[in-house]
Amino acid sequence: MAGTLSTSVPGAIATQQQDDRIQLRIQNDADALTALGVTGVQARLVTSDGRNLTAASGVADLTDRRPVPQDGHFRIASVTKAFVATVILQLSGDHSLSLDDSVERWLPGVVSGNGNDGRAITIRQLLQHTSGIHDDYPDYTSAEDFYRHRYDTYTPEQTVARAMRHRPDFQPGKHWRYGNTGYVLLGLIIERVTGHPWHEEVRDRIVRPLGLDHTFWPGTSPTLPQPHAETYQRFKADEPLVDVTEQVGSGTNGEAGLVSTTADLNRFFRALLGGRLLPPAQLTHMKRTIRVSKEFKQFMPGARDGLGLFSRPLSCGGVYWGHEGGDSGWISAAGVTADGRRSVTVSLSGVLTDSADDVQRVAQAESKLIDDALCTTPNADRQRR
Repeated sequence: MAGTLSTSVPGAIATQQQDDRIQLRIQNDADALTALGVTGVQARLVTSDGRNLTAASGVADLTDRRPVPQDGHFRIASVTKAFVATVILQLSGDHSLSLDDSVERWLPGVVSGNGNDGRAITIRQLLQHTSGIHDDYPDYTSAEDFYRHRYDTYTPEQTVARAMRHRPDFQPGKHWRYGNTGYVLLGLIIERVTGHPWHEEVRDRIVRPLGLDHTFWPGTSPTLPQPHAETYQRFKADEPLVDVTEQVGSGTNGEAGLVSTTADLNRFFRALLGGRLLPPAQLTHMKRTIRVSKEFKQFMPGARDGLGLFSRPLSCGGVYWGHEGGDSGWISAAGVTADGRRSVTVSLSGVLTDSADDVQRVAQAESKLIDDALCTTPNADRQRR
């Protein structure tokens, strides 16, 4: 017994010292984000051996100035796309559909008019933002507009119909442009193939098997469960902040829509990259990347787009995989190493985007937090020196 203690205690002390060093770095990165004007930040790193290290900065609300909950719920916005893409690839893996199927095969007549042609667009192109379909999403233009329309709801058919009023941005497969309507169509394809709405398939195929107890589709509910931080938006640079936490939001149809936590998102991405959700062939398809636009790279340097996943370079070598999302003051991002063993998720609330420079500064600080979390290991520290 004495021998066991004498060998394990030094190891435990070393591990705790390493954890303290990593946690301090993540905390400093979180504080750097609130210094840029972000109201609240919560971040969670899961180490290769499953330890959770968390950091929080700022406040959960500007009235009571409560601390940011480290297990708070938030709208994950476009991170939802990774869940939808996973279901599509599962359906491909069991031969229920092919990534090279045309949209027309599953949704006849839906993508048509004004030069839009579902016969020329494949499921793979929807997944990888190369379909050329134009996005037409309503956006709040003022505080008054927000209060008037924050409970409005839109069906996926209405969202697609708005897009069909426009000519395509480019011919399918010719260019890349990040968009949302393609994932609304993927949600409709999931329903056509399975007979169930996309969010039920996400629940049954991903959420329940992984035990993601705090991940769900809220439907038309405008509220979040406790605990959560409030989020804020300023519609014009010289106007006061508006609490925009309570809203339905325009994206709930597969392009966005899920609510989750940092712990659940880490578990999802670790399972995905660890090979527990997709057969090897489908995960290979998901990780086959293409170049993104120059405009997009301004906010995500080095990014390449797979199928519902982006890869980003790490300062310590290699790449990480993940997705980001943003909606009405929320920004969230998740990153996981290629082996699925180490992951980090960060949620920002009350992000002020008065200018493109503001957005870029926040994006850079958020990327630094993710890189520091994934690279801060003993081996990575030696590479940095």
